[in-house]
Amino acid sequence: MRIAITSFLLCFLFACHSTPVLPKPKAQLNLHYPEAKYTAIENSCPYQFDINETATFGLLRNCESKIVYPSMQATIYLSYRPIENNLDSLLSDAYQMPSKHIIKASSIPEKVFINPENRAYGTLFRIEGEAASQAQFFLTDSLDHFLVGSLYFYARPNYDSILPAARYVEKDMVKLMESLRWKEVR
Repeated sequence: MRIAITSFLLCFLFACHSTPVLPKPKAQLNLHYPEAKYTAIENSCPYQFDINETATFGLLRNCESKIVYPSMQATIYLSYRPIENNLDSLLSDAYQMPSKHIIKASSIPEKVFINPENRAYGTLFRIEGEAASQAQFFLTDSLDHFLVGSLYFYARPNYDSILPAARYVEKDMVKLMESLRWKEVR
């Protein structure tokens, strides 16, 4: 019994620290995204643009395509439509797409895009809040081409958690819009 008490007292004495123990700070996400490097995407569709080298481009059918970010579990879905006396309905659909998220979104600010050099005109919609899509855009030359893009994450829409990744991919969407070049209609 004396050995047990002596051992306990020795442990107690040697376990004391001279510096007080402070509470640990709250954890912060430590997200590091690589600096974006862009490469041109060539395909058989009537458009070409630059994408982030960390993403992969996949051509689906009828010039539908997707840009996949595997490390972020995110995809930009692209839908191409030729203009055939239907510009008004294509524009109406493009403006209605973000409004479908208005129930969950806190706001949907728009950024108008004009690039006369590449004949590309459109709008980028940032969807803020717990919506399924965090950003959408459309581009057109107003004569022949119409391209729509939507960003989706393969995760439950938790705005605070996916916000850094959404802003990173949104910059890539802006680069896509800036670098878009239409191919001539044959």
